[in-house]
Amino acid sequence: MTDECGPGDGRRPVSRRRFLASTAGTGLAAALAGCPIGGRETPHGATVTERSESETVGTTRETTDDSTVRWAFEPLTEAEGKAIERALYDHGLSADVDVRFEPGDPDPAQRLAEFEQALASDEGGPDVFLVESDWVIPFAARGQLAELSALVSEERLAEADGEYFEALAALGGSPDGETQFGVPVSADFGTMLYRTDLVEAAGYDPVEDDWATEPMTWEEWSNVAADVTDHAGVEYGFTTQWDIYEGTACCTFNEVMSSWGGAYFGGRDNLFGPVGERPITVGADPVVRSLNMMRKFVHDEGVSGLEAYAGGFAPTEILGWIEEGSRVPFTNGDAVFHRNWASTLTAIVSDLEDGGASERAERIGAIPLPYAVTEDEARTDGTGGTTSAVRGRYVTVDSDSRDRDAVAQVLEVVTDPAFQTDLIAILGWLPPRPALYESGDVWNAEGVGEYAPTFGVAGANAMPAPVTRVWNDQASLVAQQANRAVGQEVSSSKAMADLASNLETIERSAR
Repeated sequence: MTDECGPGDGRRPVSRRRFLASTAGTGLAAALAGCPIGGRETPHGATVTERSESETVGTTRETTDDSTVRWAFEPLTEAEGKAIERALYDHGLSADVDVRFEPGDPDPAQRLAEFEQALASDEGGPDVFLVESDWVIPFAARGQLAELSALVSEERLAEADGEYFEALAALGGSPDGETQFGVPVSADFGTMLYRTDLVEAAGYDPVEDDWATEPMTWEEWSNVAADVTDHAGVEYGFTTQWDIYEGTACCTFNEVMSSWGGAYFGGRDNLFGPVGERPITVGADPVVRSLNMMRKFVHDEGVSGLEAYAGGFAPTEILGWIEEGSRVPFTNGDAVFHRNWASTLTAIVSDLEDGGASERAERIGAIPLPYAVTEDEARTDGTGGTTSAVRGRYVTVDSDSRDRDAVAQVLEVVTDPAFQTDLIAILGWLPPRPALYESGDVWNAEGVGEYAPTFGVAGANAMPAPVTRVWNDQASLVAQQANRAVGQEVSSSKAMADLASNLETIERSAR
């Protein structure tokens, strides 16, 4: 996928003012399984409203004795729940359908457990579930989710194939891609943030050079990072996440490896299986070289073939950092470049403005993640070029839901592009459709607009994690070995050889 979404002239059409003060739902609890997007705090640090399983968010209209759709959701404030309901009815939901939100636990791991219990129960739980990227396939594999073809019009379902970011659509279907069980309603992508003031002071011109939409190679970027770091005198040139946790496996290592043309299981076509029949390719040269590059960034280690790369500008602390830990130095002004999620950018800008650092908030830019080889040069299909990890939220339906007509009405509305655009202002959620990043809807959104071109490029070049029934077991091993390699505990080739053996054992046992 090489289409670039949005203009590439570096324009800044809107200010970087923060989203609504009550925005919630894009927290950074990625230390938990599945790189979850929920969390106890909102992007702006506000505490969300927590409720027991029995509590719901009321509607904004008089209810009737007609159909009620129970929707298991993330934590919501009362105002947010009412705003979502208002949007549902504004975009065509029948007044005869009553939507009741049932906010789950703020902790994504606990919320996952709640949803698992509800889906496994025969006692009539929620009809609709808002789930995270890597929950759809496991739930569907257990027969707990309804096939959406029985609930959504053919026109709406066809949009999942053509109008959503391809990587997001893939995570909402069966491993073979033949059946859709979830439709994305929000998106998030790995993105490189940077200090425009420091970069410009060192003599670079991000606008003239189209940094917002034209990805750099890792070689070029590393020299820029080292140069600006030396010029600015800040502590770190680059902060990212490389701890032993799910986020390294699904995301940061996956991005770097894929941008070198490497893959876990032989390429994009094998991401979701068949388990036990996929080639194990983590020991291949592109994967090893990607780790050697990270070692150079951290330790300035001399590696054959990487002589033109700059090094020594990333701290050893990345080996123990997840999202929040890596973000703090950048927010505090102690780093030039910072890899994190697109949604994090709006949180950082808001934090700076709320803390009186609005001048520095105006000096944060975003670029697509760099790459080592082009798609044509990559050894494995579907890799190479700028590559971003991807996550999102999906609307799914309990296979035992009884009121299918009412649920179908809700699905028709939540898959409407106009409703999904409303969620930008209500919850700060980025939309899952590429076309919306080219339109005024996103370009004019507070806190998002000027970054829309970069987010569009990231979404069009996203790489999903290989989510299968065995991924949780594999992810912990991936993160451990990637961490050991960059930490210089073992050579990159040794770490990947050990990982290949372990992955093969898991694949073989799952046949």
